[in-house]
Parts: sequence; C-alpha cells; structure tokens
Amino acid sequence: MKNIHLPTLDLIIIVVYIIGILIVGLRYANKKNETSDGFFLANRGLKWGIIGASLFASNISTIHLIGLAAGGYTEGLVWGNFEWLATITLILLSLVFAPLYFKNKVATLPEFIEKRYCKNSRTVLAFIGIIGALFVHIGMSLYAGAVVFESFFGISVVWSITLISLITTIYTVLGGLKAVVITESIQTVILFAGTILLTGYAISALGDHGIHSLAAFKQAIKPGQLSILHTNESINALSPKGASSGLTWYACLLGYPVLGIWYWCSDQTHVQRVLGAATLRDAKLGPLFAGFLKLFPVFILILPGIIGYALFRNEIGENANQTFPYLVNTLLPTGIKGIVSAALLAALMSNIAAALNSIGTLAAFDIAQRIKPNLSDKSLIKTGRIASIIVMILAMIWSTQGGKFTSIFEAINRIAAALAPPISTVLVFGVLSHRGTKQASIITLIIGFVLGVTAFCLDYPSISGGMIITDGLGIPFMMQAWWLFCICSVIYWIVSFMTPIPDKEIIKELVWEKPSYILKGEIKGWSDARLVACYLLITLILFYMFFA
Repeated sequence: MKNIHLPTLDLIIIVVYIIGILIVGLRYANKKNETSDGFFLANRGLKWGIIGASLFASNISTIHLIGLAAGGYTEGLVWGNFEWLATITLILLSLVFAPLYFKNKVATLPEFIEKRYCKNSRTVLAFIGIIGALFVHIGMSLYAGAVVFESFFGISVVWSITLISLITTIYTVLGGLKAVVITESIQTVILFAGTILLTGYAISALGDHGIHSLAAFKQAIKPGQLSILHTNESINALSPKGASSGLTWYACLLGYPVLGIWYWCSDQTHVQRVLGAATLRDAKLGPLFAGFLKLFPVFILILPGIIGYALFRNEIGENANQTFPYLVNTLLPTGIKGIVSAALLAALMSNIAAALNSIGTLAAFDIAQRIKPNLSDKSLIKTGRIASIIVMILAMIWSTQGGKFTSIFEAINRIAAALAPPISTVLVFGVLSHRGTKQASIITLIIGFVLGVTAFCLDYPSISGGMIITDGLGIPFMMQAWWLFCICSVIYWIVSFMTPIPDKEIIKELVWEKPSYILKGEIKGWSDARLVACYLLITLILFYMFFA
C-alpha cells in the first residue's frame, strides 16, 4: 500500500493535540518541594474515575488499535477474549488485591512482595517488572506507532520512534504520575471519540457496498468471524495460523488468567494508579470502572477490522496490519482523519508514559532506596528520571526488532506468557495462604523466569530458527502460560512445605484470613464495590452468551 498523505487540516489537528498534551503534562513539572510520594504516586490523591480512565488508557496502545483491527480482519471477534477476560482480572484487582495494597500503603508491588516474603523476592520482581515494561509496554508500542507514522506521514520508522519517544519522555519524566494520569484521562476521551467515529463510518459504508442486513453482513465475511468462542477446528477454518494463535476457548479459560493477573494485578505500570488512590473505595472502584471500559474495544477496535474484511479484502489482501490505516484513509473525511490520528497518538503516548513512570518508580524505590536507604526525595526523583531515560533508549533499540514478528499484538502476549507464570503464582498464593514461604517465593520467581525466557527463545524464530514449542510440540503460547503456571505452582508448594512456616503475626495484614473474607461485610449502597463487580460480571456473561 502507498503512504497516506493527510490533508493540511488533519495535520494541524495532530500538531495542536501534541502541543496541548505537552502543555498539560508540563504543567505538573518543576514544582517546588516536590516529594517522591507526590511525583510517583500523585500524593495518593487519585479518585476512582481518574484511576479507571488511566488504567484503560495505559493499557490501550497503538498495538491495540492496529493489532485488534488486524485480528478482526483475519480471525474476528475471538481476539476480543483479551479485552473481555481482562474484566475478570480487574475484578480480582478490585476485590482481592487492592484492599491489601491500600492497607499496607506500599509504593510499589515489589515492596508488597518484600513485606510478604523477603528482600530478594522484591529485587527479582523489580527486575522482571522493568524487563516487562521495556519489552512489552514500550518497545513493541514504539514499533507499532512508527509503522503507522510511516504509513500516514512517510516518516521513516527510526525517525518516528525518535520523535514519539522524545515527546512522551519529556512530560513523563518531568511531570510524574499526576501528569501521566491527567493526560491519560484526556487521551481516553480522544481514544473513544476517534474509534467510535471510525466504527460509525465503517458501519455506514456497509450500505454503500450493498450490505443492508446482518444476514448479508455474515455472508460477506468468514463463517465464525462474529463468534468469540472457538474450538481448534473452527479457529483453523478462519485462518491458516489459527491453531498457532492458541485462542481456543479452553486456552483462553486456562491461559488468560495467568497473563491477566500479572498484567493487571502485579504489573507496576497499571497497579501504580491503584497505589495512588485517595481512599479504599477509590482503589476498589477504579479497576471496576476500567473493567466496564474494557467491554467496548470489541465493538470499536475489532468490529471495524471485520467490516474491513467485508469491504476491502481485495485491496488490503494479506497485509492485515494495514486494516486500520486503510479504513481511516478510505472512509473518513478531512478533519475526522485528524481526530482519529490523534487517537492513535493518544493510545501510543499513554501506554509509553505509564510504563516510563512505573520504571522510574521501581528504580527509585526498589533498587536505589534498597542500596542507599537514606536517599532524599530529590535524589529518588532524579534516579527515577535517569532510569526512565535509560530504559527508553534501550526500548527504542529493541523496537526496531518489531518487524520480525508476524503479529505485534500476538508478540506482546507471547512475551507476557513468558514473564507472567511465576509472578502470578507467587502473588495469588501469597495473598490467599499463610503457608507460602520466602524460600518458595524466590525459588519460584527465579526458576519460573528462566523457564519462561527459555520457552520464548525456543519459539522465537530469530533465535531457534522456528517455533519449536508451538509448531513442534503443538502447545500455543496461551497454553504455555498455563503449563508454566502449573509447574511454578508445584515448585512453590514443594518448597513451602519443605521450609519453615512464616510467622502469622508478621504477615497477617498481607494475607486474607480466609478467601471468603474477600466478600465479607455489610453492603453499603448500590455503589458498593462488590455489587458493582456483580453488575460487571453479569454484563460480561450476557455478552459472551450473545456472541458465543
């Protein structure tokens, strides 16, 4: 496909957006007497609406806009499992983990792990957290954004990566978490506006192409493209690479919770918003609000990809990653293109900003403060800023490897499948049982990380020459995550029963006395988090019943 050249009005809209975001972000920079708590946790004053919008924006990146549209084009709604199942883990964050995080007033998740287990576990988790932010949140997002910039503006991938990195780093490094969550809230609105507009124009175009009913639409797409649950046979019928995607119903049921608990409940990039909550109610309702927002991408990101297949499969051909740019260029009028292009920027910048801020927090609190406990707030902030800049440079280098993956969206989940199992194991069993020991934690984290990296390398063609586990053994990445979790669980409990029981008095504030206590207590009004979680769960079940 040829490069897309946006009209002058659209370019003006994009430039105004970039300048506006910089102004808003820099408003929170260079404040006198800034404390580390204020810089990294927004003085623990965030309300649930800001938390929820920020959680959503920090998750949705250009990878989602491009990757989910491409997934809709090739396999259909099945990719929506990553969005809808996220609501389950956001419910877990709200009801199971947030109360413990808030009660203990921790600044980072590794700090919580140290309180529950030991200092060595904290160090390992901080290291894995920085690796995850570098390779998943920033590196792949930069590449996806650069590809879009090249299509839209004719700017080379290298220059695109440099420009995006510079803009986002400036307001994140100078402004801290407050700048990040405020800009993310603005970007959430732009994201929804841009993608809803594109979806509306795409639906309107169906009539222009002779598709006037749902039955006619189904005839114009692949059988099963509007189904969210699939077997091996049905997913293979949709795409030659369907089996390797690992998106069968049982793989999603078993594998996604492993990825989701790491991603939503322990990854500093997201949980940092909950740690900055003003009240326990805000800490619990924020993730639930994000859960409701996560119901929409199926309709405003994946559905346009399916419509793209119905309308333009001859033009787009095998290059599914061009679905979103092609729809923008073909369907949208001048002015609207600028808004949707700004939505692309919003998605990219919010994701990178969130990851950069979390890296700074981990480096300051879990590494620098561990080495020098008496560091001043000024030194902690400086350390966090330097760490963010260094990791951004490394991520820029890694992002140039994005073209070696068949699907960017699948790539980030493959990396997550390698990192998530040991962390999810240690976190889940750590908060639900007093029996887990510090020795079990550190051994599980180290062995699990080594096993995960090994599995990823064996399935990375640039290293192994092929996909040895996925194609050779027939175990796609989602099931790899599940089996790695099972192995980590066995290691965790064997070591726990071979080592001394932790002192209950020391860890009693870090563990639920009984799992049933999670729902214990008087219901206080319709907005009680437990009731809101029920509303969300019922909505999710109805959606699955309709699209199954």
